[in-house]
Amino acid sequence: MSAQNAPHASGPPPPRPQRVPKRANPLRRTSDRFESWFRGLVTLLLVLGLPAAAISAGLAAYEASMRTVRIQSAERQEVTARVTADVKGDAADGKRQARVRWTSADGVVRTGTTLVESGTSKGATLRVWVDRDGSLTGAPMNELNAATTGWFVGAMAAGGVAAVYLVAKSGMRRLLDRRRYAQWDAEWNTVEPQWSARFRR
Repeated sequence: MSAQNAPHASGPPPPRPQRVPKRANPLRRTSDRFESWFRGLVTLLLVLGLPAAAISAGLAAYEASMRTVRIQSAERQEVTARVTADVKGDAADGKRQARVRWTSADGVVRTGTTLVESGTSKGATLRVWVDRDGSLTGAPMNELNAATTGWFVGAMAAGGVAAVYLVAKSGMRRLLDRRRYAQWDAEWNTVEPQWSARFRR
């Protein structure tokens, strides 16, 4: 009889293997359940905490920087100054310290030192920033600086939350593994004499 004419096997199809829920798995230890619960908790905290920490820290840094922007913009002003002596070198040498002279808002002639392009001749003009006292200072912060600070601080906060997540997860795993190894050692010390005694008969 050919394989094509062979009668088909009668009866119901074999049952499909049933999946055992994790909670009902007899091999699942208490430490496994705790680890699964802890991992879910710290993952939830990561998902919720990372954006919250990044946004709140970034906004706080941005607002603080914007207050500095407003204060510096009110306290500093840009004036025209003249170089008092030839600056040695050429443009390829970059900037050098040089003496400059300017007249403050109260009409007092002042001098100071600032960075000037190499090769600048005496009497050349440049714009410098001065504070309320008429002393040379740097340019005030602007909104772009504040936004950059906010983004940087937000990214650092997000990185910090992620680092705490990884440390907590790794630390808990090490702690549980240490406990598991201790349990295995205790169980083996109980079973090993009975196991090895069978081979000494």
